Amino acid sequence: MSDTTENTSEKKGFIRRFLDAPADSVGKTVFVAVALCLVASMIVSAAAVALRPTQEVNALKDKQRNILQVAGIYDPEIDVVEAFAAFEPQVVELATGAFTDQFDPTTFDDRAAAEDPATSVALSDDPAGIIRKGNFATIYLLRDDAGAIDKVILPIHGYGLWSTLYGFVALEENGNDIFALQFYEHAETPGLGAEVDNPRWKALWNGKKLTDENGELQINVSKAATAAGADYHIDALAGATLTSVGVNNLVQFWMGEAGFAPFLSNLKEGKL
Repeated sequence: MSDTTENTSEKKGFIRRFLDAPADSVGKTVFVAVALCLVASMIVSAAAVALRPTQEVNALKDKQRNILQVAGIYDPEIDVVEAFAAFEPQVVELATGAFTDQFDPTTFDDRAAAEDPATSVALSDDPAGIIRKGNFATIYLLRDDAGAIDKVILPIHGYGLWSTLYGFVALEENGNDIFALQFYEHAETPGLGAEVDNPRWKALWNGKKLTDENGELQINVSKAATAAGADYHIDALAGATLTSVGVNNLVQFWMGEAGFAPFLSNLKEGKL
């Protein structure tokens, strides 16, 4: 009898031996765990692919909503896409400050362009911590009923404490007075660096100026006002020194000669 049983066991294939094994055997436990992981990963991957178009649309709408907010015209009762149609997007060549028709401003991807060596430069002097700077950037013009520029919305980004902060600065038609500043993406510490989203702190930017009467860039974020005076000073965030330094650096970078200064000069001189 034992010989027959032994021979039968030897003739069993791998699958049959696996099926006949106890449910709590090591082999079956490992198999079930691996199978569950594979199935779950396939479901997650399929969902990510299927939802990507929706995610991209939602991300675009969120960006547009932030532009509407920083320009002071956001109305939750009005569709974001419909309201955003009031803006005139333009792609600016940063070196010259002039509009360019090389790209479609409605589809131009600033971030992708900043990572492409063909449309960006590596920075040796990099106070904003962005590593590479795109040669082009999309700006947004808001015009009044007469067709004159009312607001100019400029994209800004730079490193804070834990993350790169992405946002917008809204300027008045003179290209010097700040209407508002708003970040739409970052990962700063809640209650500290994330206070860049606090409405009370954002309100401090309204009415501040970028440059003095001599055209020198004076805007600053610090604990104490500089010699330039209160018109150019925004109080640093309490308990978030490094985030405040990061915001100060990125604003000065993008409003300076390496950023939008050539464009703002053209705007002030009526060359656009």
